[in-house]
Amino acid sequence: MKGERVSTEPNEQEQDDQATPLVGVQFQAGGKIYSFSPGEEEDLQPNDFVIVETAWGQQIGQVIYVQQAAVEKQRKDIKPIIRRATGSDLALHQYWQDKAESALEKARELAEQRSLPVKFAAAEYTFDGKRLTIFCESESKEGLMDIQRKLGRSLRTRVELRQVGPRDRAKLLGGYGACGEPRCCVRFLSDFSPVSIRMAKAQGISLTPSEITGMCGRLRCCLVYEHKMYVEASKDLPKRKTQVRTPHGTGKVVDLLPLKGTVIVQIEDRRVELAPEEIQVLPKKS
Repeated sequence: MKGERVSTEPNEQEQDDQATPLVGVQFQAGGKIYSFSPGEEEDLQPNDFVIVETAWGQQIGQVIYVQQAAVEKQRKDIKPIIRRATGSDLALHQYWQDKAESALEKARELAEQRSLPVKFAAAEYTFDGKRLTIFCESESKEGLMDIQRKLGRSLRTRVELRQVGPRDRAKLLGGYGACGEPRCCVRFLSDFSPVSIRMAKAQGISLTPSEITGMCGRLRCCLVYEHKMYVEASKDLPKRKTQVRTPHGTGKVVDLLPLKGTVIVQIEDRRVELAPEEIQVLPKKS
C-alpha cells in the first residue's frame, strides 16, 4: 500500500536465524574453555561429557555452558562436537588417565637417571591413545629430547614434552592454598593476570615472602582481586610518610586503612587513627 512504512528491523524469526548455539567445553578443571558447535547433539546440558576433535586428536571434555550466540565470520572455523560421551567412553578415558600416570613416573625415572633438573607436573593421553603429552618445568631443553625419544619407543606412542611456567605447573598439580580452599588457578583461573609487589603494598599485606607467594614461588594471584578496590579507597587518603597537622599535634602518616577510610599518624611516641577531614597535609620542606 502506498505510504505504508516498511520495517527495516529483523523480525523474531530472522533474529533466531542469525543465532547459533555455542557450547563451551573444558578439558581440565580450571582450564581454558573452548568453543564448539553442538553438531547433531541438540540437547546438551552443562556437566555433560562429550567427544570433540582438537589439534591434538580426539579428546573427551565437559560441557560448561550452552548459549545462543550471534553468528560471526570467525565462528565458521568452530568445530562441531562429535558426540556425547558414553559410559564406555568414560571408562576408556579413565584407562588412559591411569596409563598417563605410569608414563609420568617413567619420565621422572629417566630424568633422575640423567640428573636433569626437570619438574614434571602432569601427563595426558588423547582419547584415542595415539598421543601422550607430558607437562614439565625446566630451565633448558637439554636432555628432554632424549627422554621424549625413549618414552616414545617404550610406550609405542607419539610423545611430546611440553614446557610450562611455574604458575601453570602449580595449576596442573592442584592442591590447596594458604586460605584452606582449593587453589584459584585450579578452580577457575584460565588465564594469569600480572601481579606486582605494589599490589601487596597497597593492601597493607606483609611483604614476607612466605606470606605473599604461592606454591609456584610467584606472587599470589589473589593479590589482584581487591587491588582496584584498595586503590579507589586510597585515592582520597594522604600517602605514607606525609607530614600532617592534626588536633593532637603534628605528625607523619605511617599507615593507611583504606577500607575504613582512615590513616594512622605517628605523633611523637604515639599513634593515632584519624579521618582525612581531621588532618591537614603540610607542604614539603624545600
